Amino acid sequence: MNRFLILIILLLGYSAADAQFKDVLKKAKSTLGVATGDESEMSAALKEALNVGVDAAVKQLSADKGYLESPFKILIPEDAQKVIDKVKMVPGFQDVETKLIHQMNQAAEIAAKKATPIFVGAIKQMTVKDAASIISGADNAATSYLETTSRQPLYDQFLPVIQASLDEVNARTYWKTVVEAYNKIPFVKKMNPALDDHVNNKGLDGLFSLIAVKEKGIRTDISQRTSDLLRKVFGK
Repeated sequence: MNRFLILIILLLGYSAADAQFKDVLKKAKSTLGVATGDESEMSAALKEALNVGVDAAVKQLSADKGYLESPFKILIPEDAQKVIDKVKMVPGFQDVETKLIHQMNQAAEIAAKKATPIFVGAIKQMTVKDAASIISGADNAATSYLETTSRQPLYDQFLPVIQASLDEVNARTYWKTVVEAYNKIPFVKKMNPALDDHVNNKGLDGLFSLIAVKEKGIRTDISQRTSDLLRKVFGK
């Protein structure tokens, strides 16, 4: 009988502790600005927020002059600038900097149109466990997670798209003629700086930056929570 009573007491104590734990968890979620919901809902909401951010970023930057007339305008890389500064003195290459900047940004705009499936594949890999820490993180925590876990794979998949886009606007062929003209200048150190890596990294920088802006908006502005799930999980 004594053992039975001890078991009952332990079970009652466990139930009370479990209830207390759930209450603490509920209060913690409330403190973090997250409405009550299980971890799978958090994960789904974060994925939806990132997808919304990706859609918005791609739409904005893939538009005509989307990069060129934005804070994410792609400028000439440092090594290439040295080439251009010399080549501008060669007849026929006076406007080389303006032309090349236009081509690089146009290539990034074309590539951005093809970015969505690459990002979506990376977003799908987010786990429920990841979501628990991200949901209570900084305003750009989900975007930072996406960049940390996916930047290199995205770079690798995006590079051929960037290269094809540069070729579509004739940028790599044009740049080759610029470098050849530079290397013919007496007493200069021969150079062959590539544009691919620079445009790829800068293009991704712009996309991630805009995704972060959209994530912050969903976290802090109720009007940007466009679904019941976003309103539930990010609602205070």
